[in-house]
Amino acid sequence: MDERPDSPGATGPAPDAPARRPTRAETLAEAIASAITEGRLAPGMALEEERLAALHGVSRTPVREALRLLAATGLIEQRPRRGAVVARPEPARLAEMFQAMAELEAVCAGLCASAMGRAEKAALYARHAAMGRLARDGAVDAYRDANVGFHELLYAGAGNRYLAELAETTRRRLAPFRAAQLGGPDRLAASHAEHGAIVTAILAGDATAAAAAVRAHLAATEGAWGLMAGQPPARMG
Repeated sequence: MDERPDSPGATGPAPDAPARRPTRAETLAEAIASAITEGRLAPGMALEEERLAALHGVSRTPVREALRLLAATGLIEQRPRRGAVVARPEPARLAEMFQAMAELEAVCAGLCASAMGRAEKAALYARHAAMGRLARDGAVDAYRDANVGFHELLYAGAGNRYLAELAETTRRRLAPFRAAQLGGPDRLAASHAEHGAIVTAILAGDATAAAAAVRAHLAATEGAWGLMAGQPPARMG
């Protein structure tokens, strides 16, 4: 998305204008967000200001601002007099988020079946093959990282930038749950098999099958998280 300056008559920033450097709070917020979306800070975990300040070598002031920024994204929840925690929505709300994610990714996968070129399909196949080795080795952290890339290939391959933005925004909100559930029993092998159905359908140019495979994959992901959390989700299937 293009950004325009507010001054009247301006047509854009000067070619040599330096990029704005992120504030300390913004840098800290990004670091915390990465820890959440990569599964290093689990849903429901308390975010203590003193501990975060000591960990990142800053005062509590930028920590407070960083947590405020993260609360606006939905990644954390700030509770009066109880501090901040990594967001853990109610089961019904989480089910709605998974349902929206499934439909967004299903549309992406369906479009990939017709929009992806030979090189893009080859990249998707190669990513899936590499993830198979990680699944067999039980390399959970590496698989989590590769999994993000796999789904981002689906967003990009759809050929619709606005759809990709919506999918990426929703993925970020669900990232802590998607990352955590991969640590469940036999989940790596199951996830890889589900990806295989998606890849097979896309390579065959079958949009309907690709969309159905994505919906099945997200339903399984949702179910795996619910079992790990001890609370089966409100929506299954």
